[in-house]
Amino acid sequence: MENKSNIIVILLAVLIAVVAAVGVQVTISNAVINALRPLDAKIDEINKKVSKIESKLKGQSDGRIKEALSDIKKDLGQIKSRIANGPQRPSAPAQQEEDLNKVYNIEQGSSPVIGKKDAPVTIVEFSDFQCPFCARFYPVAKDVLAAYPDKVRLIVKNFPLPFHPNARPAAKLALAANEQGKYQGMMESLLANGGDVSDAKVKEYAKSLGLDYDKLMADYKNKDAQWEKQIQDDMQLGSSVDVRGTPTFYLNGRKTNSRDISSFKAQIDPILADKK
Repeated sequence: MENKSNIIVILLAVLIAVVAAVGVQVTISNAVINALRPLDAKIDEINKKVSKIESKLKGQSDGRIKEALSDIKKDLGQIKSRIANGPQRPSAPAQQEEDLNKVYNIEQGSSPVIGKKDAPVTIVEFSDFQCPFCARFYPVAKDVLAAYPDKVRLIVKNFPLPFHPNARPAAKLALAANEQGKYQGMMESLLANGGDVSDAKVKEYAKSLGLDYDKLMADYKNKDAQWEKQIQDDMQLGSSVDVRGTPTFYLNGRKTNSRDISSFKAQIDPILADKK
């Protein structure tokens, strides 16, 4: 009987330690408190098991076990109370609705232009070459250019997101390729490959685009400060015109949510009609 009691005491000690550890976690932060709310049911289950042990030990005189059981129930009660009374997660602020009629002044600057330089309709895209959504929606912009030859041009601005480590070097590589007139081809290669700028991939891009690889790498490295400034200028411009993510498109200065060719056409056709 003594051995059995010792085993029970050890098991209860372990349970107390677990309960205490959970109790510490509950005090860490509001996020933890909210995450622990589903434990209410588990705590009730443990309480029921503790009560069963107590009923089985009725009449026995081992004070250590009774004290351990009492401590467990007390700790469980405190944890349940903390979870129940802990601060609630604040409601997310209402997202401000964008004014799609607002016209922003987005100058071309040093940014590459795809399409006719003096086209009456300008699409500006703030892009990240490692962004999967940029890769997904760039073909739509390309289809729009094909549907309106000489009428629509695309200006690409760089907006590398901080959690995409290849985005900035990919932007610089595309700008270096622009020195040989191959910006669009390099951009498309980078988008198709998730912004991969590994040595092997860059050599593959250069070969497929007919680039002078040595010149490409020389421009990439030696003009780094120039590319860095251009990217920083793009990002500052993006912040000033309310870019919140990539890709963000503007149509003649107005932000657009169009993401398919029919939606773009619905906005472009009236612009072209007004210019006749």
